[in-house]
Amino acid sequence: MKRPLYEASTQYKNWRYSPERLSQIRTTMNEAAVGVIRKTFEAYEPGSSSNVSFVNAHEEHLLVTFYVHKISQLCGHFRFPEEVEATATSYLKRFYLKNTVMDWHPKNVMLTALFLATKTTNNPISLDAYASHIPNTVASDVLDLEFLVSQSLAFEFAVWHAHRALWGIWLDIQNLPDSPPDIAQTQSSIYDSALGHVRAARLTDAEFIYTPSQIALACISLVAPALAKKWLESKANITIPENQTDIPPRPSAAALSASIEAIESIITETGKVPNVEAVREVDRRLRTCKNPEKVVGTKAYLARKAEAEKKAEEKRNKKAEGQKTNGAGDVDPFGDPLAEPVKPGLVDYDDDDDDD
Repeated sequence: MKRPLYEASTQYKNWRYSPERLSQIRTTMNEAAVGVIRKTFEAYEPGSSSNVSFVNAHEEHLLVTFYVHKISQLCGHFRFPEEVEATATSYLKRFYLKNTVMDWHPKNVMLTALFLATKTTNNPISLDAYASHIPNTVASDVLDLEFLVSQSLAFEFAVWHAHRALWGIWLDIQNLPDSPPDIAQTQSSIYDSALGHVRAARLTDAEFIYTPSQIALACISLVAPALAKKWLESKANITIPENQTDIPPRPSAAALSASIEAIESIITETGKVPNVEAVREVDRRLRTCKNPEKVVGTKAYLARKAEAEKKAEEKRNKKAEGQKTNGAGDVDPFGDPLAEPVKPGLVDYDDDDDDD
């Protein structure tokens, strides 16, 4: 049976969850991070962790959502296209399904995610130009986390977006039999408003739970329910030839309606920028519960750095010793030099077969 193209994507295979699973992932990761950081505090200053107020999973998610909004502001500053903004947003949200804000602050990860998105969407900007337009930022701030972000994304950079699905549905609506010929001009506000809802959806978990086309249809339904219903009916009325048995079955109208209503609720209830004062409070507490191994200058940071340098030195010495043992120290890695070819002379003076 043929599968829709989207179902062959890494997004469909690896980045889709139920709401319960998302909550479980965040809670488990937060609890594990708190346990590790508490032990680190105790290892260097016994009893110090008792005075630390750790952030919980909900507060971590609140901070990440705030910086998703900051990506939108940065994209407006650079005048990046919609594709870059949507991709960077997905990268940031995916990163924090594998990492905690107590290890890596969203402010720093956001800059790297956005720069990475400019490259993966083929909208590149030079690193110097990018960093110079962001206050208190140097090139190393962006590049230092690039491999970590890529690794957390499992190097799966392609993202399927609801705004592209929305454009496709809008073109379809214009071609419905009873649509006015000038609908694109006279009712363009429908598309613009729906796009606003798509942008609001980026502040939510909708992309982890539903397909881009479902989100796009829900955004149109929020603006023009009758138009969305008419488009949906036009698709339901398409007859499938009996000999085409490889087409997957359609979801029932009831199931699809339930999904659309659920997405609408998610967007209207959670598709909002977090309260700034609440975010500041989380950020203030984060300064005291941040993993000390990630804070430059702390005892834990210096100890970990020294340990890493020691391991790197041992690895270099072991490699050098292996080369010495194998006699590889004096061997040219590119092989022996090539011998000069012997050029034959015009006259062979060693020819003893002269005639008498």
